[in-house]
Amino acid sequence: MENRGHEAHPPGGGRLEWIDVARGIGIVAVVVGHVWTRGGLRDAMYSFHMPLFFLLSGILSWPQPVARFALRQLASQMRPYAAFLILLVVADQIIETMKGGRPIFHDWPHDLLPVLLGGSWLRGPFTIFWFVPCLMMARIFFNIGLARWPDPLDRRWAWAILPCLAAAYAVGMYTSLSPLGALTAPMALVLLWTGAAWQRVAWRSWTVAPLVLLSLAGLMGLMPTLNMKAADYGWPLLSMGSAVATSLLLFRLSARIARLAGWAAAVGRASLVIMYLHVAVIHYLSPYFSKPWLLVQALLIPLVAYYLIRSMPAARRIFL
Repeated sequence: MENRGHEAHPPGGGRLEWIDVARGIGIVAVVVGHVWTRGGLRDAMYSFHMPLFFLLSGILSWPQPVARFALRQLASQMRPYAAFLILLVVADQIIETMKGGRPIFHDWPHDLLPVLLGGSWLRGPFTIFWFVPCLMMARIFFNIGLARWPDPLDRRWAWAILPCLAAAYAVGMYTSLSPLGALTAPMALVLLWTGAAWQRVAWRSWTVAPLVLLSLAGLMGLMPTLNMKAADYGWPLLSMGSAVATSLLLFRLSARIARLAGWAAAVGRASLVIMYLHVAVIHYLSPYFSKPWLLVQALLIPLVAYYLIRSMPAARRIFL
């Protein structure tokens, strides 16, 4: 039974504010996890922050023409990916040279290959760049499945999801190499399906207690946390189950507070720009600010950049 309370595509179109609120909460968690690089707060954020975005993308998925969707994804996602990557590579050359340091990529043209490979070859201010191409690949494959089985609760989905789940855990044990974040794509596909399936399941009050317990186990560090970029998913099923539980509870909270959380919705609408830029802000400013102030800068500077980009049609076409 479909629960209209968390429906992602309201009749007549429009934008659901709770989606932006959830994105806002999620991107703040991402930034916090990158400002505090060790300790309980970092582990709590890492226990759910990246799965939340994959789940949201699954909620927003519906069957679309396969070839058209794939081409549109490649154009709309890889254009800003390349634009932000080039921007930060150039910025790193300038900033590190001015500081008397050595840019991360300093051996040209040999460094062109790791830049193009992305994923695990990108570090420092570029470390988050695995996420968007990974999400894009997973969405393309998920849409292929939706074209065949539009209902994510169709039992035939088990033939796709169970092998993906097994592969997700297996590949991380044997390699850490991840061109364009492809190493994480199998688990991303599982999470996309989970989000799409959850959208079609009615919320029951009795589910709150087990979800809270599972969520707290991850947030409190009672089980190994996640590092999705490296395909490290903690305890099989349990750590990822905790991430899903935390995310579902946050989605429920977002729907309840949507009208009162305009700031979170605004941050959520800028989440992609914040995703691309916040690590660079942290990387370059960390010697000069305490962690609370660094958090403010890592959110505020990309947020200002987002509104500047939005105000310029040419920049909007390239970076958004």
